[in-house]
Amino acid sequence: MVGVLEDLYPPQTAQSWDRVGLVAGDPTQPVGRIHFAVDPTMAVIEEARALGADLLVTHHPLLLRGVHSVATTSAKGASVTALVVHDIALWVAHTNADVADPGVNDALAHACGLADLEPLTVVEGQPLGRVGRLPEPLRLAEFAERLHAALPHAAGGIRVAGPPGAEVRRVAVMGGAGDDLFDAVRASGADVYVTADLRHHPALEAREEARGGTPYLVDAGHWATESLWLAGAAERLVAALADAGWPPSTVDTHISTLRTDPWDFVVGATPAPSAPPDLGGTS
Repeated sequence: MVGVLEDLYPPQTAQSWDRVGLVAGDPTQPVGRIHFAVDPTMAVIEEARALGADLLVTHHPLLLRGVHSVATTSAKGASVTALVVHDIALWVAHTNADVADPGVNDALAHACGLADLEPLTVVEGQPLGRVGRLPEPLRLAEFAERLHAALPHAAGGIRVAGPPGAEVRRVAVMGGAGDDLFDAVRASGADVYVTADLRHHPALEAREEARGGTPYLVDAGHWATESLWLAGAAERLVAALADAGWPPSTVDTHISTLRTDPWDFVVGATPAPSAPPDLGGTS
C-alpha cells in the first residue's frame, strides 16, 4: 500500500522543510479500509476508528516540527497514542500532493473552472501552483460567488480584494497558504489570485503594488481549498491499486465528513455585493 501511495505522491517531490510519508503504522500491515482527510486531528482519528479504518491518509502532517513527548497530556501525544492503540496507520501527502499532476492545485483550478493549466512557479525543482483561464471573462464578484458555491462550506466564507465589477479571465491558484508567491503571480499575468491565509501586510503590499489593478485577491480558506483534493486522491488510489493487482472489493475508501477549519462563526462581515451582469459571453 505504501509503495502505491508513494508512486502517486513521491516523497522526494515534497519541499525540503516538509515531513511526509508514513508517520505511524507497520508498512506490512493489511489494509482493507482507508480514510481520507485534510487534517489528522483527534476528531478525524476518532472518525477513522469508528469507521474501522486501517489507514488514515491526510494532507497535513501530524508531526511537522520537533516533538519531544507523545504523552497523552498533549494533543499530538493523544493523537499518536490513539493511532497506535487502534492500529490505524497514518500516511501524509503534503507538498508532494501540492505539486502532483493531478494534485491539490489541479482540484482547486477545476473548482475555479479553469482550462489550459500551467505551473504558477517552480520551487526546489517542482511545479507549484497553477495558472489557467476561464472559458469567458467574468466580473470579479461573479467569479467569487461561483467559487464559493464550488467550495465546501466554512464559517469564514471567502474574502475578496478588488472592485466587484472588474473583469477577470486569467486566474492563478495555490491551495493553502500562498502569500509568499506574489512575485510569481504578478509575473504570470493573472487577473486574480486564489489562495488562503492571506496575512495583512503581504496582502496590503500586494494591493499597493497593483495600484488598485490586477492581480485581485481571493482568500478562499485553507481547509476549503485543500479539501477538494480528497475525493480525487481516493479515486486515483483505488485505480492504482487495481492496476497493481488488488481486487477492487478488497479496499474500501471513505472521505472525512468533518470540517477541520478552525473557525466557527463570523461577526460583522461586509456582505457580498450583488454580482453585476456578466460580460455577454465575450471571448
